[in-house]
Amino acid sequence: MDNRNNTIAGWVLFAGICALGLSIGSGMLNASHNPEKPGFPIEDAEGGEGAGKSAVPLPNLLAAADVEKGKAVFAKCAACHTDTQGGANGIGPNLYAVVGDEIGHGRGGFAFSDALKSHGGTWTFENLDSWLASPRKFANGTKMSFAGLSSPEDRANLIVYLNTMGSNVPLPAAEAAPAGDAAAAPAEGDKAAAPAAAEGAEKGAAAPAPAAPAEAKK
Repeated sequence: MDNRNNTIAGWVLFAGICALGLSIGSGMLNASHNPEKPGFPIEDAEGGEGAGKSAVPLPNLLAAADVEKGKAVFAKCAACHTDTQGGANGIGPNLYAVVGDEIGHGRGGFAFSDALKSHGGTWTFENLDSWLASPRKFANGTKMSFAGLSSPEDRANLIVYLNTMGSNVPLPAAEAAPAGDAAAAPAEGDKAAAPAAAEGAEKGAAAPAPAAPAEAKK
């Protein structure tokens, strides 16, 4: 009888150990881990991190840009930024009159990352285009989690919109299109055909008509 009770107790203990092991394993699999940095990257629907280059020069993109389309693009930024005069800083700085302003400074005392503070320069059209294409490539170590706008047209539209919000920096002159090639030389076939045509014309010229035979003497 004692042996039977010991066997039952052993199986109960074994089952308890198995249940405990399963519980620990399940907890490890389902454990959540805090991200290294708070927040999450917001990826552009058109291509995610980074951006494609455009064959069209930036001045030309800016000249053709649409302010209203840029305002629509700014809707992606409105969760973190304001763009009105005197607007409060949020997760990101207020962007009123940002075009031409010093990079990483001012903006109502916003706490910029060291990467931006040490970058130097101003927010030129070119710098804004590079920044909007990929903030992390422009300033490695930036706190901005936005992955970038992959569309050069979207970037140009957004830049001209921001320029109307308190900056009004003159746009650069659009670059002239490359001059077309000189008139094409005749093709090889045409070169060969020209002398042949001339030769044919000479051969085809009417030969002098032969003299009529003299009338036989009677």
